[in-house]
Amino acid sequence: MPAEPIVDVQGLCKIFPLGRSAQEVVAVDDVSFAVGRGRSLAIIGESGSGKTTLARMLVGLETPTAGRIAIAGHDRSRPSRRLAERRARGREIQIVFQNPYSSLDRRQSVAACLDEVLRLHFTLPRTDREQRVRELAGLVGLDERQTRALPRELSGGQRQRVAIARALAARPRVLILDEAVAALDVSIQAQILNLLADIREQEDITYLFISHDLTVVRQVSDEAIVMRHGRVVESGPTAEVLDEPRHPYTQLLRRSVPGPGWRPQRRSA
Repeated sequence: MPAEPIVDVQGLCKIFPLGRSAQEVVAVDDVSFAVGRGRSLAIIGESGSGKTTLARMLVGLETPTAGRIAIAGHDRSRPSRRLAERRARGREIQIVFQNPYSSLDRRQSVAACLDEVLRLHFTLPRTDREQRVRELAGLVGLDERQTRALPRELSGGQRQRVAIARALAARPRVLILDEAVAALDVSIQAQILNLLADIREQEDITYLFISHDLTVVRQVSDEAIVMRHGRVVESGPTAEVLDEPRHPYTQLLRRSVPGPGWRPQRRSA
């Protein structure tokens, strides 16, 4: 009998009203997928395809208009109302956003940031929390000096490492990475992707990797779904989706990736 998926999404929809008019915007339209424990699913699509709205519903920042979300066997179709429920959901699923600087407290050191999460989710004595902070910092490649630093004293790549460590501090079963390396230069991006691969192996964690970058998707995911205008237009093993795309939109995305020898063309006036 196959194991129950760690994330199971069925018929998920999100409709936003358009101002004060009677018109509506369908951001996510009848999306379904399942992800097994320790697997990595890429959610591919251009801006406006519904990727981030989908992620916000998974972590409880948006309420679905319709559909069902199950995480680790628990129904999470609606945002949790009670503090205990929110904490339980936080130990199931966390998210890392594209811009870590906007999500970090600029007055809080890295160590204080991680300690705050530990105090929120676990009953641990101070010495155990301090040890766990050191473990988390080491897991993402931050040294002792960097754990004492404020966000403004760190590079973009280091701040993203802090954001990943903060998400891991709750010991989630699932980690959503929403364009988590899109703002980094190529060399730092490679470091973060290698770091994520190591963490996945060590922590047996499941990734939902939201990206428009097909090169990154190929490196980090086992399976992929392609979204357009809020709907899933193609899904399957990542290599199959990228190398043998069936849907015209996926084929267009594939052709848009610059190949060897590509040179940008200037438009004539």
